[in-house]
Amino acid sequence: MASAASPGFQYDVSEAAGVKVAHREVAGPTTTLALVAKAGARYQPFPGLSDALEYFAFKTTLKRSALRINREVELLGGEVSSTNSRENVVLKAKFLSSDLPYFAELLAEVASQTKYPAHELKEVVLGLLRYKQQAFASNSEAVALDAAHGVAFHRGLGETLTPTNAVFDKYLSADAIAEFAKEAYAKSNIALVASGSNSAELSKWVGEFFKELPTGSAKESPASKYFGGEQRIASKAGSSLVIAFPGSSAFGTAGYKPEASVLAALLGGESNIKWTPGFSLLAQATQGFSQLRASTQNLAYSDAGLFTVSLSGQAGQIAAAGKNVVEIVKKTAAGDVSSETIKKAVALAKFRALESVQTLETGIEATGSGLINGSKPYQIGEIAKAIEGVTEQQVKEAAKTFLSGKASVAAVGDLFQLPYAEDLGLTV
Repeated sequence: MASAASPGFQYDVSEAAGVKVAHREVAGPTTTLALVAKAGARYQPFPGLSDALEYFAFKTTLKRSALRINREVELLGGEVSSTNSRENVVLKAKFLSSDLPYFAELLAEVASQTKYPAHELKEVVLGLLRYKQQAFASNSEAVALDAAHGVAFHRGLGETLTPTNAVFDKYLSADAIAEFAKEAYAKSNIALVASGSNSAELSKWVGEFFKELPTGSAKESPASKYFGGEQRIASKAGSSLVIAFPGSSAFGTAGYKPEASVLAALLGGESNIKWTPGFSLLAQATQGFSQLRASTQNLAYSDAGLFTVSLSGQAGQIAAAGKNVVEIVKKTAAGDVSSETIKKAVALAKFRALESVQTLETGIEATGSGLINGSKPYQIGEIAKAIEGVTEQQVKEAAKTFLSGKASVAAVGDLFQLPYAEDLGLTV
């Protein structure tokens, strides 16, 4: 725990030019700097706008062409990337620490001076969005997970991450994207997260280059409400089933529940030791299923969470394994799991939290989102301590909560063999 709480792995929070900054001063020659914007699918006024911001990032600005940005970044040996999620758009740069001034200026420029020309939307961005949609449609597990969010939350967190081509054609325009970007990249909706550079240098250059960003008003979304439900989608891309329940929200929020991480490790599905099924209950229960992949995770958001069990593979084996999932949850709720097994789950959940800190990028989006929404940054030491304190009773009560409420079930693939929620004994 001492290493987890080491100053090098804790985020220090400050403010420069009206922008919230979280920084870890980690010894080394490189730095990671990310701009997290409250502009994910949850906050977009029309579908597809968040995706468009992701693909317009690091293209032409008022000062630089896309070609110039590419060449300058390559000459400095850096890397730039952009992603979007249900709550955020993240612009990220990795570089030699001595090049901090350039990359701080570049991120500020992308946020405040990117051009959104109609021809670039039509000739470049729409093509990338359609390719992304095709890749998504060919991944049955991703489709099922997206559908599970939809039936769980409806609007907000339930908005799809990959709209269809028809949606892109109907709602996306250069003017709409530019207007959304102006709101999304306002100071009230962004945070900077850094690992590496000297904190004084970081504050200096953020203050220099981000001072021209408009203050703007904070983007709002209705509070997340869990509904539960069921969706079935026929697909030739393979078969998947996602069974989901209300989970833990992000660290630092009122709905944070460390027992969700322990329960995810307990149910598991994939062994962390080669050649053995492992101790997790789902891995033990599916040893005989050679054409099945199972995994459990808690997806944490700013005001809600979704605890998911994903099953992918041969449809008949998914149907059998789905019943096993429900039986395992019942067994856990009844307290029929040994103390030793739960101790193993606590240890694994703690290890995963501590191991993740070895990657400097861990928690970048979670930390930025926490600052934007007024909660704590992602502090690995506190998270590990919270997990260590989880009791058997807390795990038991979490499982009971799953069974007493509504589930969210999404089946994708061979619907003739894939089970309905009622076949599994679940209420939706």
